[in-house]
Amino acid sequence: MDLSIIIPVYNEADGIASLLGEMPAHLDAKLDYEIVVVDDGSSDDTPGVLLGCRERQPRLRVLRHLSRSGQSAAIASGVSAARAPWIATLDGDGQNDPVDIMKLYRAMQHSPDRVMLLAGYRRVRRDTWLRRISSRVANTVRAALLSDNTPDTGCGLKLFPRTLFLALPQFDHMHRFLPALVHRQGGEVLSIEVSHRERRSGYSKYGVMNRLWVGIVDLLGVWWLIRRRMQPTVTEI
Repeated sequence: MDLSIIIPVYNEADGIASLLGEMPAHLDAKLDYEIVVVDDGSSDDTPGVLLGCRERQPRLRVLRHLSRSGQSAAIASGVSAARAPWIATLDGDGQNDPVDIMKLYRAMQHSPDRVMLLAGYRRVRRDTWLRRISSRVANTVRAALLSDNTPDTGCGLKLFPRTLFLALPQFDHMHRFLPALVHRQGGEVLSIEVSHRERRSGYSKYGVMNRLWVGIVDLLGVWWLIRRRMQPTVTEI
């Protein structure tokens, strides 16, 4: 198997079937893959919709958190259960276009070995002006403090080796800091421009205020992790 696609979802009953239905046209006959959807304790009919999708799509696996644990925990559960050496992630709200999965995968095949993360870059955002401005400010502050050289860490579309992710520090909201954590491991990040679509159904689970303060705490925590990294130069004598 070449690729495991991890999709974390929470209360996406109205749109997840449509997103999953797009996958075969973009991926079948191009690579051997599986789709692992992790339901993060949804309170709507998302689990029932996913079970119906699984009957129609043999590549689909469904995991469920018994209580809501957060997007990073859902991604970690999916990566832990994945069967392929390479992982692609995308959001479950349909704003990431599945056609870009192959774009990142082909870029990975032609990248140097030191590139350990391919990150989507939404140059054109299909969000409200408030979310666009807040993301721009957050990206500027994060880049200045962490020097991760990544213009859009908030894009859910990413591709990386499974072993790399499992070796990273695991904490809530860590998915927002993958580029900085990869740099901390000595790897490089390649940003690839991807498309961004308007949300077709449901509603965003993240607002500006409910991310601001926790984002500041997380940012300072990752900054501390980077500064505390041990980097001895070892030679055999």
